[in-house]
Amino acid sequence: MIIQMEFQWVLYLIVSYLVGGLMTGFLVAKLFKGHDLRVMGSGNIGARNAGRVLGPSGFVLTLAGDIIKAAAVVWAGIELGFPEHIQLLGFLAVIMGHLYPVFLRFHGGKGVASFIGGLIVFNWLSAVLVGVAFLLFYSIKRSLTVAGLFAFTLSPFFYWLLEKQWIETLILIPISLMVVYVQKDDIKERIMIRE
Repeated sequence: MIIQMEFQWVLYLIVSYLVGGLMTGFLVAKLFKGHDLRVMGSGNIGARNAGRVLGPSGFVLTLAGDIIKAAAVVWAGIELGFPEHIQLLGFLAVIMGHLYPVFLRFHGGKGVASFIGGLIVFNWLSAVLVGVAFLLFYSIKRSLTVAGLFAFTLSPFFYWLLEKQWIETLILIPISLMVVYVQKDDIKERIMIRE
């Protein structure tokens, strides 16, 4: 029974990574316009570049797809009755799949929308606090990128305040830090602009 459960968990994590690697922006651009988003606009396959290249519909479809895939992974873990730490490992796997998709030679998106989607399903109160922190930081910095990343960094702290679960909090830390890390060039650019 234990071996069967562990096999289900491993399978869940593998599928979560593969779901994360289904890059919505890339698929939308290919299916609707025949474009390769990696060589257009900024070269990123996220919602912002999809909107720049494909228009508002491209932005909305990409944003929705990236949110839904992470939300679906966490929701599946809940519905299958997996422990919260396994749900969070699935969340970590879907984010890794989005950032480093095997289908696109490990060059993926920035993970912001997927992070939001997964966190909302896993613990919506933490997501609300992240939203409040975002609004506060934005009122100070006036930068969506910087405010968002500061708020994401605080998500493990918010979760711990609400739930007092150390294992889950420790798993949330690399999830949030990975999303922040891949934005490092954007952060440097915003800081240089301010200077």
